[in-house]
Amino acid sequence: QKAYGTLDEQLRTMAQANQRLEVETKNLRSALSSPLKARGRWGELTLRRVVELAGMSEHCDFSEQETIATESGRQRPDMIVNLPGNRRIAVDAKVPLQAFLDAVNLEKTAEDRAKGLAAHGVLVRGHMNQLAERKYWEQVGPELELVVLFLPGESFFSAALEQDRQLMDDGMQKKVVLATPTTLIALLRSAAYLWQQEKITQNARQISELGKELYDRMKTFLSHFQTVGSSLGRAVDSYNKAVGSM
Repeated sequence: QKAYGTLDEQLRTMAQANQRLEVETKNLRSALSSPLKARGRWGELTLRRVVELAGMSEHCDFSEQETIATESGRQRPDMIVNLPGNRRIAVDAKVPLQAFLDAVNLEKTAEDRAKGLAAHGVLVRGHMNQLAERKYWEQVGPELELVVLFLPGESFFSAALEQDRQLMDDGMQKKVVLATPTTLIALLRSAAYLWQQEKITQNARQISELGKELYDRMKTFLSHFQTVGSSLGRAVDSYNKAVGSM
């Protein structure tokens, strides 16, 4: 009786937790279904949390909403990440998600979900092509390494890739890389490691230059010291001759 009572309490707790989860899921779906500007802001906040988790600092390792002048007007990537060697990465987080949200709606039929996911793949590819057409690298310069299309959830990426298997390959050819929070953290961790290696290289170069300067100064000092010794030897010899003469 005690065991069944405990089990009943646990089931009641699970039911309450499931009810709260359902409410939160509805709230999240409602938030993501809000106007495009609100979803874009959510993507930007997720992107900022990702770079902070990767250990990067604003105005030092990355900058947000930096304006780039292009022939078609001013462009503002959501983020510019700085890399060693004056290299840079542009990140865009304004990926369209409405088709995916419509597809995962519980009230949809299997056919409607399939159509929604197919539309999601088309929209992601279209947004990727738009980023490629902006040609950030022509305005920023050769220091721009690549452009990252940030999808603020693993499910958004996997759903798009299931619908379009060539999405990653075509993106790489156009210098646009699709990234999720997990893969972007890995990318930024690699960038942080490159910064560490760059600092080590700079320190080694500075040590080498200081060592060379120290060697040159010691060489000059020893030359002067040898001249002083020779002069002292001549002075002692002249002194001895003077004493002998006296």
